[in-house]
Amino acid sequence: MDEARKIVNDIKKGDIKPIYFLMGEETFYIDGISNYIADNLLSEEEKGFNQMTLYGRDTNIEEIVSNAKRYPMMAERQVIIVKEAQDLSRTIEKLADYAENPQPTTVLVMCYKYKKIDKRRKLHKTIAKTGLIFESKRLYENQVGDWIMKTMKSRGYSISPKASQMLVEFLGTDLGKIDNELQKLQLICKKETLISPEIIEENIGISKDFNNFELRKAIGERDTLKAHRIINYFAQNPKDNPLVVTISLLFSYFSQILQYHGLNDKSKGAVSKQLKISPYFVGDYITAARNFPMKKVSKVISDLHETDVKSKGVGAANVSQGDLLKELLVKIMN
Repeated sequence: MDEARKIVNDIKKGDIKPIYFLMGEETFYIDGISNYIADNLLSEEEKGFNQMTLYGRDTNIEEIVSNAKRYPMMAERQVIIVKEAQDLSRTIEKLADYAENPQPTTVLVMCYKYKKIDKRRKLHKTIAKTGLIFESKRLYENQVGDWIMKTMKSRGYSISPKASQMLVEFLGTDLGKIDNELQKLQLICKKETLISPEIIEENIGISKDFNNFELRKAIGERDTLKAHRIINYFAQNPKDNPLVVTISLLFSYFSQILQYHGLNDKSKGAVSKQLKISPYFVGDYITAARNFPMKKVSKVISDLHETDVKSKGVGAANVSQGDLLKELLVKIMN
C-alpha cells in the first residue's frame, strides 16, 4: 500500500519512469497504478494520438517494442499500457533488449498479473536499473482487516475492528471486491462516520450476529447457547453459510490456538506477530486458550478433519450439512 502510494506520488511530482513493470498476485494495486497513469499522464487532447492499450493475448513483444519506439505526436510523451501481459510469459524476456535503452518519450506500462518475472534474469535486472518494478503481493487474511481500517482512515472514515472482520469473512482477501463495497459505504455514509457492524449488516447484507466470526468467538468463550443459535441459523441458510467455509475457518482458528499454547512469549505484541492476527483480537485467543487446553485443541482439530471428510460424503452420505455442523459443535463443546 505504501509503495503503491509512493509510486503515484512520484508521478505527481514529475518523476516518471520510461517503464513500469507491475507484477504479482494482488491485482488491486496493479490496476490502481496503471489506471492512474492512463488517466493522468496525458491530457484528453493528447490521448487520441499518444495513448495506446494493448492486450497480451492479442500482441507480441515485437509489436510492443515497435510502438514504444515511436515518437509522440504534438505531446511531450506517449503512453502504452499492456494489459494481461502475463499472457506473454513465454517470450517476455525479449523485452530486455528494449529495456536496456528505452525510448525516453515513451511510458510503457506492463500489467503482469498473478505472476512475477525471475529476479535472476536479464529483464528484471535491466528494468530495475532503467525503469521501475513493482511486485504486488497478496495480503494474508489476517492482514486484510488492518488494510481495510487504514484505507478507510485515509479516506476520512473509520471502521470498527469487528465490522472490518465481517467484510473479510464475507468477501475474502480480494482487495478489488472489498474496495467496491467500501466505496458503496462511502456513498451512503458521511465522512468521519464510524462504520459499525450495524451499518455493514444494513447495507451489505452480512449478519452482524450470525457469522463465522461470531461463531468462533462464541466457541472460544464456551458460550454454548450463542454458538448453537449461530449453528441453527447456518443450518437454515446453508447457501449463505457453506459448511466447507465454516470448517476451514474453525480449523484455522484452532490451529492458531494450538500455536498459542506453544509460545514462550505470550505478550500481546508477540501473540499478534506469531499468530498473524490483529492486536484487537489477541484477547479473544487468550480466552479461547484458557478454555481449550492443548490436548482438547488437538482433539477438536481431529474432529474438524472428520467432519470435513463426512461433508464430502464419506461415511455420511445422507446427513445434511446442518446436522454435521450441529454434531461437530457438540463434540467441540464437550
